[in-house]
Amino acid sequence: MKVARVLLPCLTVASMAFLASCSKDSDSAKMAKMEVRLTDAPGDYKAVTLEVLQVEVNVKGDDVDPQGWQTLTLLKPGAYDVMSYTNGNSALLTSADFPVGRISQIRLVLGTNNYVTTKDGQVYDLKTPSGQTAGVKLKVDADLSKDVTYALVLDFDVAKSVVERGNWKPGNDKKDRFLLKPVIRTVANAVAGGIKGMVTPAAAQPTILAIRTSATPNDTVSTTSDATGGFLMRGLPAGTYRVEFKTVSPYKNAVATPITVTNDKISDMGSVKLD
Repeated sequence: MKVARVLLPCLTVASMAFLASCSKDSDSAKMAKMEVRLTDAPGDYKAVTLEVLQVEVNVKGDDVDPQGWQTLTLLKPGAYDVMSYTNGNSALLTSADFPVGRISQIRLVLGTNNYVTTKDGQVYDLKTPSGQTAGVKLKVDADLSKDVTYALVLDFDVAKSVVERGNWKPGNDKKDRFLLKPVIRTVANAVAGGIKGMVTPAAAQPTILAIRTSATPNDTVSTTSDATGGFLMRGLPAGTYRVEFKTVSPYKNAVATPITVTNDKISDMGSVKLD
C-alpha cells in the first residue's frame, strides 16, 4: 500500500528529549500525559473518511532529521469518519506519557484510502495533491507540566479541507472530483490535574480514595501509597474531592479536609497521619 505522509499541526516548541526510552532514570518521574484527539468542524457532506495510520512526534525542534520523529502507538489504526466527531465529540487516537517541557512538532500519517460521501450518497476518492504530501504545518505552543494530563485536539475543517475541482462534471472519473488539502486547527489544553501526598507511618499502606463531590455522579479514583508513604493520583478532572484513607488495625482510617483540583496542576495534601 502506498502511504501519503501528511503533516498535520506542528506544535512548535523547543527541544525536549522525548519518550521514556530516551530518558534517564532520574527523569522518569518528570512526566506528563498527552492525549491526541481528532475532531471536526462541520461541512456539507454525509461523511468524510480518513485512513489514519500513525501519529508521530518530532523531538529535535525541526523536521530535517528523520531520526527526530518518534512514532506513537494508535489505539485503533484505520478509517475515521471525521463527520462523526462534531459538537464536542472527538476520537482518541493515542495516549502516551511525555517528558515535561515543550513539544516540538506532531504529524498524522495518512494512508491512501480517504474518501468523501456526498449528501446524495455518492462516494468519491479524496486525492492528496503532490505538493501537499510534504505537509501542512500549524504552530501552537504547548507547555507540559509534571503529572498533568493534556488533550491535543486536531480540529479538521472539512469545509476548507475538501476541495472540489472546478472543471469536474457528472460523467467524469469519480476519482478526480475532490482533493484533500488538510486545514487543521490545533488546540492543546490541560484537561486534568491530580492529588499527591504522604501517609505516616509508611507501613500503613492504605487504600486511598479520591471522591469528587462537586459533580454528579460522584467520580471515585483509588490508589495505594508506596513503600515511602507517598501517593499520587493523576488524570483527575477539576473539582472538589473528599480523600479517604482505608487501612487495617493497628492503623486508623482517616478522611482529609476537602481538596480542590484544577486542570493545570497537582494539588499537594501534605502529610496524613494514620496512627
